[in-house]
Amino acid sequence: MEDSTKSNERSFKEERVRSIALMYYSFPEVKKAIFEFSKNRECVPRYFEGFGKRPDAFQYESDILEFVKKGATSFHCSQELWRDPLEISTELSKKEFDELRSGWDLLLDIDSPYLEYSKIYAELLIDALKFHSINNIGVKFSGSKGFHIIIPWKAFPKEVYGEKTKDMFPEWPRLICQYLTELVQVKLTEKILSDDTLSQIAKKTGKQEQELVIRECITCKRPAIKKFLINWTCSFCKNEITTMEGLYNNKRKPKCPDCRKDLIEKSQKEIYACEFCNTDSRKNSNLFEQKERVATEKLIEADLILVAPRHLFRMPYSLHEKTALASVVIDKDEIKSFNIEKARPLKIKIKSFYPDAKENEARELLLQALDWKEQKDNREKKAKSILTNIEDKAPKENKPTEFKKVVINNPSEEIFPPCIKLLLNGVKQDSRKRALFILINFFKSIGLSDKELETRIYQWNEKNYQPLKNGYIQGQLIWFKRNNSMLPPNCDKPNYKDLGICHPDELCRTVKNPVNYSMKKYFKSSR
Repeated sequence: MEDSTKSNERSFKEERVRSIALMYYSFPEVKKAIFEFSKNRECVPRYFEGFGKRPDAFQYESDILEFVKKGATSFHCSQELWRDPLEISTELSKKEFDELRSGWDLLLDIDSPYLEYSKIYAELLIDALKFHSINNIGVKFSGSKGFHIIIPWKAFPKEVYGEKTKDMFPEWPRLICQYLTELVQVKLTEKILSDDTLSQIAKKTGKQEQELVIRECITCKRPAIKKFLINWTCSFCKNEITTMEGLYNNKRKPKCPDCRKDLIEKSQKEIYACEFCNTDSRKNSNLFEQKERVATEKLIEADLILVAPRHLFRMPYSLHEKTALASVVIDKDEIKSFNIEKARPLKIKIKSFYPDAKENEARELLLQALDWKEQKDNREKKAKSILTNIEDKAPKENKPTEFKKVVINNPSEEIFPPCIKLLLNGVKQDSRKRALFILINFFKSIGLSDKELETRIYQWNEKNYQPLKNGYIQGQLIWFKRNNSMLPPNCDKPNYKDLGICHPDELCRTVKNPVNYSMKKYFKSSR
């Protein structure tokens, strides 16, 4: 009976989308929008439940309707751009793929069973992109309960650190996605809990409250896993053994290693463990104290990091098989007010999903993501080093110490590195937003109070060839106040040379970051 119901449901969905497909894709404006977006992309029709042959591409606008007449219900394309999509083959080597690829767009795929939460995540991602000076952003409804956000290839630098950006797929877009995911995570939890309590969220989603709360390792920021610490005893040998299990199972009894008789459970206790850091809540409570947060990944399935070669996504204005709605393009400021009525196939309004981006508009985003990855790797290496020393019971004096932020009250410019001094004289050309990013991170890292930071930033802005708008600066200050700050880019990064402020002195050659320079100078002057 259940299989019959599912079959009828599938038949109803298929009949519904097929009943409008031919008429819908016959609209000249729909065909034109799909065809315009298809250029230099691998484009594949979907025949309700299955995809057509790959590779494939549109040669003419009329190809779209021909596919529909053969049974196509939707169209999907690659985020990679190709010189000739029809030359793609699974037999190609990575080098041959790189030679054939002409670029890639950054696509952020947000999905959730709950449209309300998809909207929140999409808005936060837009804010994060604007924060990195990206304003030309394409947004479209996925056709179900999610959104697609696109940053065109034109916005990215063609080469960074001696690597061709087009060849760094999927590594670099995946890295950017990881960076953005971590950047908005805290704000996402705050936003969701500001609208609903945990019990309201559980009622709305049909989940248990305990399902929605996870514990997070504060060392590596990864979710901790609940485990059970069980103490066993052998009634015959009097041996006492402790085991740690991922799932509690009172039927499973281990054997005594000496007499091989079943052990008797003496006690059991819940603990949390981080498998990445190889530690648990029994060890060093100061370093590995667990931090609770809402399990937003159970509310929003954001496939940001699932970037893969030849990954396909639904094309703008393509129909969705499950809902018979169109993947309609919307303005980035209309996300909150969007409702599915605007995606009804006969009510759509055609807009371009592919904005005219500025050259290198996303350069800052890529550089910050690469810097974030480097700092993250260093933190993880340090955490593993600390753990190794603890577990090896190293002498106290030989243990590595944690980095502590040193608060420097009203620091003098004498301790600033040459690049920061030059930057504080004002920017003489158009790189003010990147300079602002460096200064805020620098001042936050040396421990300036929010009030003192604001004063110094506004003083700096007055020296620029054209001051930034106060509203923009205030927005950046608020963002940094709410989110964790990071170190400014390391000295070997191109940020400083691009701004024309890299004029190192002797001390510069012994440090990796402008903050390290100031700390060395500060401690030297203190002594």
